[in-house]
Amino acid sequence: MKQQPKYMKIVEWVKSRVESGSIKPGEKLNSENELTEMFELSRQTVRHAISILEKDGIIEKRQGSGTYISNVFNRKRMENTMNIAVVTTYVDDYIFPSILKGMEEVISDAGYTLQIAFTHNSVEKEYNVIKNILDRNMVDGIIVEPTKSGIPNPNVELYNEIVKRNIPAIFFNSYYPEIQIPHVVLNDKVAGYKATQYLIEVGHTRISAIFKSDDRQGHLRYAGYVEALSEARLRLFDENVLWIDTEDLRGLTLESKRVLKRLKDTTGCICYNDEVAQAVVKICGKHDIKVPKDLSIVSIDNSDIAVNCEVPLTSVAHPTIKLGKMAATNLIKMIKGEILDANYEFEPEITKRNSVKILNEK
Repeated sequence: MKQQPKYMKIVEWVKSRVESGSIKPGEKLNSENELTEMFELSRQTVRHAISILEKDGIIEKRQGSGTYISNVFNRKRMENTMNIAVVTTYVDDYIFPSILKGMEEVISDAGYTLQIAFTHNSVEKEYNVIKNILDRNMVDGIIVEPTKSGIPNPNVELYNEIVKRNIPAIFFNSYYPEIQIPHVVLNDKVAGYKATQYLIEVGHTRISAIFKSDDRQGHLRYAGYVEALSEARLRLFDENVLWIDTEDLRGLTLESKRVLKRLKDTTGCICYNDEVAQAVVKICGKHDIKVPKDLSIVSIDNSDIAVNCEVPLTSVAHPTIKLGKMAATNLIKMIKGEILDANYEFEPEITKRNSVKILNEK
């Protein structure tokens, strides 16, 4: 009979204590030193056991604090409010109505009431919204789209307070990697990769790009862009990559000189999203650059903008309604204590339209 690995002694001990209720969600687990002495095992074996428990969602590490029993266990409140808060950057335009439609359908069917707040992608507004939710303490769960997730966030302590209070929460569209809250997102790195790969497949070799710097999606989409170029052994030219932030996006059509400088000598351009792509199409039109004859464009999200743009855009599809439904479904399961792992990443697919010129046609 095969002998049980030594680390499993700790894994099973922790699991049995959780199941029996002798240690509860949010309570701190013994330190590595204590576990080493208790089980007379090496530090390396103890760390391996902890990594297994963390992978299984049974424990979670909090930076600078220690290791705690995961808050996905026994999350039921003494009194359910039947309210779920949804915090999003924007509400009534672009892809957000479709995402909210998906959430609302699932939340309503489950008997909950949806409470919506938005931040306009402002960290100050985000602080006020999350603080208000915590102060009122009148929701059973929270669905949040992070604000400016690509840069250090001053509201981390508020999110850690959500975790500390055992309030079921889930990020959508993006996430803060330093916060132990699950996320439901588009696989943004693959989105950037597929957008770039398509231009390469049809013969483009010098490809410019425009990405958002203050959202995590921009960093991941850039990573996919870099990977696709690297795989094809194509050079990445720094002078052909433009980084913008939320404020830049609002007035991008007024930044013609800045944009055109990055497009110089390229035949294709990857745009962070359809809003950026639409602005680039307008800039090109004002400067006698024809899309796709002179410049091919691929964007991300496949929103109504992509369909209705002056030049219909080839765009990597965002799952919108499906993503909204998945985020809401997983949150409700967390509230009921039905799942340990609420993370989900949608694999993107490209929708081809008229904004790309095929250079390698025979």
